[in-house]
Amino acid sequence: MKTSGSQLMESPTILSQLRFCNKVLGEMLSLGIKGFCFLLLIVTTSTHASMELNFDPFIHHSPDSKNGTEENIPTELHRQKRQVAALGPSPVEYKVDIEIISTDSSLLESLKDYFKNLSFPVIINTSINISSLNVTTVCSLTSNNETHCFCESGYGWPAAVCSAKSICPSTIPTQEETCDCITELPSQGPYCQLQPGGIPTITIKFSVRLGIVFQDALRNSSSELYKTYKKDLENAFTASYKSLPGFVSARVTGFRAGSLIVDYEIKAASATFTQIESASRNIQHSLDASYMLDPDSLEITGQTNFSVSPEDLFQGDTVIMNCKTRLDTGNVTWYHSGHVILNSIRHSIRTITIEETTKSVLEITNVTQNDTGPYTCVFMSSNVDYTLSFKATQNITVAPINIVQSGDTEVVCNGTNVSLSCCIDGNIQSFTTDWRPNRATNILGIISSTPNCTEYTLQANQSQCPNKSDPEIMYTCELSTGHGALRSKAIKVTYLRVANVEISSSTKAQVSQGHNFSLTCTSDVSNCNNVTWQIESQIIDSGLYLCNLESPSNVRSVLTVKAATQAWNGTYTCTFYQKLLPSSASTTVEIVPLPLKQNIVLDPIQGFIQCNVPQVLKCCIDGTENYDVMFTVRQREFKGVRKTQGNQVCYTYNYTESCNLKSDVMAYCTFVNHIQDKVKSSPMKLSIISENKVTCSNSIGMGQQGAQIIKPCPDSKDVNGTSSPVRGTIIYVCNNTSWEVARKSCISDQISTLLSCAESLVSGPQPAKHLATYLETLHNNTIKEQQEINNSSANLGAVITILDLVSTIPTDAERGTMTNFLSTVDIIVNRSTIPAWKDLNNQQTGKSSLLLNSVERFSRSLQPTNNNIPSINHTNLQLQGIIVTKNSTLEYNKNFTFPNSANLSGNVLIRRNETENLKPNSTIITVAFSTLRYILPKPNKTDMVVNGLVMTTTTSNSTLPPDFQISLTFAKSNSSLEKPQCVFWNFSLSDDAGGWDDTGCHPKDEGDNILCTCSHLTSFSILMSLNLESTPPEIPLQPLDYITYIGLSISIASLMICILIESLVWKYVTKNRTSYMRHVCILNIAVSLLIADIWFIVAASLQDTKELVNGNVCIAATFFIHLFYLSVFFWMLALGLMIFYRLVFILHDTSKTIQKAVAFFLGYGCPLIISVITIAVTQPHDAYRRENACWLNWEKSKALLAFIVPALIIVAVNSIIAVVILVKILRPAIGEKPSKQERSSLIQAIKNVATLTPLLGLTWGFGLATLSKDSSIVFHILFTLLNAFQGLFILVFGTLRDKKVLEALLNKYSFARWSTQQTKSTSLGDSAPVFSMISPFSGALNNLFGKTGKYKISSTETTGSFSEPTSNTYSVLH
Repeated sequence: MKTSGSQLMESPTILSQLRFCNKVLGEMLSLGIKGFCFLLLIVTTSTHASMELNFDPFIHHSPDSKNGTEENIPTELHRQKRQVAALGPSPVEYKVDIEIISTDSSLLESLKDYFKNLSFPVIINTSINISSLNVTTVCSLTSNNETHCFCESGYGWPAAVCSAKSICPSTIPTQEETCDCITELPSQGPYCQLQPGGIPTITIKFSVRLGIVFQDALRNSSSELYKTYKKDLENAFTASYKSLPGFVSARVTGFRAGSLIVDYEIKAASATFTQIESASRNIQHSLDASYMLDPDSLEITGQTNFSVSPEDLFQGDTVIMNCKTRLDTGNVTWYHSGHVILNSIRHSIRTITIEETTKSVLEITNVTQNDTGPYTCVFMSSNVDYTLSFKATQNITVAPINIVQSGDTEVVCNGTNVSLSCCIDGNIQSFTTDWRPNRATNILGIISSTPNCTEYTLQANQSQCPNKSDPEIMYTCELSTGHGALRSKAIKVTYLRVANVEISSSTKAQVSQGHNFSLTCTSDVSNCNNVTWQIESQIIDSGLYLCNLESPSNVRSVLTVKAATQAWNGTYTCTFYQKLLPSSASTTVEIVPLPLKQNIVLDPIQGFIQCNVPQVLKCCIDGTENYDVMFTVRQREFKGVRKTQGNQVCYTYNYTESCNLKSDVMAYCTFVNHIQDKVKSSPMKLSIISENKVTCSNSIGMGQQGAQIIKPCPDSKDVNGTSSPVRGTIIYVCNNTSWEVARKSCISDQISTLLSCAESLVSGPQPAKHLATYLETLHNNTIKEQQEINNSSANLGAVITILDLVSTIPTDAERGTMTNFLSTVDIIVNRSTIPAWKDLNNQQTGKSSLLLNSVERFSRSLQPTNNNIPSINHTNLQLQGIIVTKNSTLEYNKNFTFPNSANLSGNVLIRRNETENLKPNSTIITVAFSTLRYILPKPNKTDMVVNGLVMTTTTSNSTLPPDFQISLTFAKSNSSLEKPQCVFWNFSLSDDAGGWDDTGCHPKDEGDNILCTCSHLTSFSILMSLNLESTPPEIPLQPLDYITYIGLSISIASLMICILIESLVWKYVTKNRTSYMRHVCILNIAVSLLIADIWFIVAASLQDTKELVNGNVCIAATFFIHLFYLSVFFWMLALGLMIFYRLVFILHDTSKTIQKAVAFFLGYGCPLIISVITIAVTQPHDAYRRENACWLNWEKSKALLAFIVPALIIVAVNSIIAVVILVKILRPAIGEKPSKQERSSLIQAIKNVATLTPLLGLTWGFGLATLSKDSSIVFHILFTLLNAFQGLFILVFGTLRDKKVLEALLNKYSFARWSTQQTKSTSLGDSAPVFSMISPFSGALNNLFGKTGKYKISSTETTGSFSEPTSNTYSVLH
């Protein structure tokens, strides 16, 4: 074997050493001897070199320059010398090839290992160092005795050698390519050369700290500071580390703050830590002192072996971390996330050094997720000059062991496989799994696994099933990592035996329609937690059956059907569930048709029968079924004859009564089906009538005058002509010779269909399932049939029956269902239905109580959903409620306000200490009604009325806690009522028709409100009596009554006299337009006031007889009083405007027709508009009239303002007119000074105003003061006096004080008087003053007008012309 080393130096002076070494090497002594010989050769050669010997041309001179190596190709390869001239004092680098020949094949590897362990540079003397030794070329013989010369890794034969020599068979060179094997060692050299890729290098990363301040410019690699620092540092690093074997480069990679930390890396072929330490100590000598390098801050990363075991860590494991470096030091520090780790209970650190290699071990037991993070081991090597740190960091993650087990399950003991599983986030293969039961059992499973789960499959038969009393076994899955972590989860398995289920019936397999029956289902397995019943695959509502545990080994469920219908016909299946294991039994029940008693139509229901005259008795039913029907009359039975009438089947019998019997005949029919079940109809009552008493006789029946008979409603027909029966009856009365309908109580087709559907729904197997759909249909159809309900008490009663039926079905508290039910209630309690309610209460007093009970039952049965009770608001009712949750601390406080009922309001309060005692998930629900007070029967005490809302409060709790208390606040509907009484609706009073009861309730009057405190829950309200002392307490009511009635009597008589006089003198006093319009106004004022006073008396009589609460007459009286009192005012306004017009617009004239049209529109048109609007707005909300009087309401709607506001405006306008008139009268002529006569005119004008004021209604202003509760009695007296005697004022000041009227009367009834007056009239002309109708000072007034010389208005109707101001003839507004 030939080996070429880095440097081969031979000369005659060293032959002895070469021979010695060859001999030694040939004898294959130890590696140490071989190394010694080789080192001797190197030293000797080096010595010769230092003696300036001439070496052969194998020596390659390579000046240390950046431009590479300068090479000389030798001419002789063996035993030649070449002298290398020194280049002066600068260091010179030589590359020397050494060739070693040996027959020991192991020498090559020994040399390589020896070279690796050498510490370079090898110092020969003060001027010679050996920087590196590398094996480049190896030649050996093949099995064919051929020489193959190979190049070591990183080296290759030059292209010239490859082309000149024969290459090895495995190498196929191309032009100018290198090769790695030739078959002959070149005689002229060279050996294998370093290739462009070079020898594989290593990169060593360093960091060192400088004692200078970090600047931001060092973050930017383009800055001048960065470039300067980088250049200076790289030069220093290059100078220090170039002695490393195969040194390639030194490069600064970045700067960091902390004073200033420099990160750099060194690339070299190989280096030992000793070589690195040796090279690093030169840095501080190579770097300028201004950089202030810290020799103790040098750190090396990436040169320490860091390993963690196990690689996958879980909570509870023990982790071992090994840190190893080729450095002989015991100075090791461990860090976790920057914190020093010391020995503790869980942490153990061990450090050992073997053969210049230091190993440190960190062991942590029972790791947790807090142990996750970076771990760093730091080896420190220190000497006097510097400290070198070797650091390695590795992150570890401690994962939790999150076991997700399958849920508790059931295993049916029938051989079915059931798998239990435990799964984790990672790979289950990292764990050792085990399954075990908590007690001894003969049921063992099979373990299997998937990537993330371990499974345990169980299978049991009936014989292996555990005892029924203890069917549960806990299975635990356990996961272990083998490094200390251990986790487990338990799964409960319930073993279920297949149950034996039997079903039995309380009756035979056939059940007649309308009859009740029950089915009983039993099971021998006691741990059933659910049972269901089905009929023809339809699940029966759970409220229709019960499940009871009779004994530890027997369970029984009973299904009870109260009234069988065809919906109950079919196969029944009872299923018991043991968890999810169903066990069933079935039976079949046939429902045999049989009519229900209420569906048998009788004709007649009540009538008359004549002896010895056949009377047809008829019983009809729907459908086509065939029955045996027997008629029973006076305990005798007669077979009926079957006849088909459209969709009905009727059975008839002609019965003849003997004349010997005089008592009434009672008859009924009995239907018998094919299983011999029977149903008996209601009785038919027939009264015997003699022939001579028969007045009415036709197809309806016979009877005497005034007699009544009751017949069924006639069938209705659809568009196709198909007839169908109508529920209800008709009462006929014999009048003269014909029957007249006295009362028709027939239910409309739509409502009849709704009633039939409700009956079927309630008696069917799935009422709760279909309730929501039915209530929606009910609501929609009730809206369509609202007019029928308003006009028919029968339809109203049918809807109440429907609501009563459906309220028995429990339902979820969903907004749609609640809205549809309560909207239907809202429709039938609307004010428009009150007449129908009145009629219904006269016939069936318990219907209103039934409605209230239905609403209570519906509210009580609401089942909460989403912990919420929706609030429902309608015109006439409102619902609010809460759910009392566990540990609830809320009080129940709900407010109700009805804006359309004069803001009638109420409040319900149940305090927290009461709600806390209710069961969890209980409901408290309140429904408030604004109109039910008009619908429920009146209290037994006729002077008491319901004076507030009706509020019903219920709870789903079956029992209330002791000392329970509820507080209710009611706003008074009529604040004038007194003696409040808190009451609740007692359903058991009046033979279960219901009535108000005050037991357990206590009132407290709080002014406008009444506070009621009660000890129970139901429907509440307040009763109050009529306040007969509504006037101020210091004056009794009677004197004002006397004033009113006496004044009204005088007023009515005066108005009649006034109208009579006006009619007598009309043609005499209406000769000109002004006088005509004045008397038109006076006459209409008298007529309007007369009609108003008459209606006032009617209203007073109604109040005295207590018939105003529901009376339409009172509404009419209020309307007409309002209308005609307004007419009085507006005719007064017309009169005032006419005076104003004649005095102010003296140059303008209008025709009589236009003046009349304007006057009549003002007098009657405006009052009519105001009155109609008032009643239209307030009456729908029952806020038009007062509770205790036929007059406009004030407390609720302020409807009285519709009278007060127009009246006060007219009073104000007429007052202004009066002032204007005074100004016009008293204004002097232009250029004249005031005179004594003008001053006299002023006095007369004031007197005129004093007499004009009552006529224009200024006295009504006193009425405004009476509206106040604290008003003085003086205002009440003045208002009563002035208004009660209004008619007298009209007579005196409007008629009798009019001089022309008196003259006309005298002229008509006395000739002499007429002659006198005629003379006066001739002398005066038409000079009667304008205010003659109210002023006693007409002469003085005429004189006043004559002296002013201001106005002259023609008295004739045709001219309307004006004379000069100096004229002495005046006529003003006759």
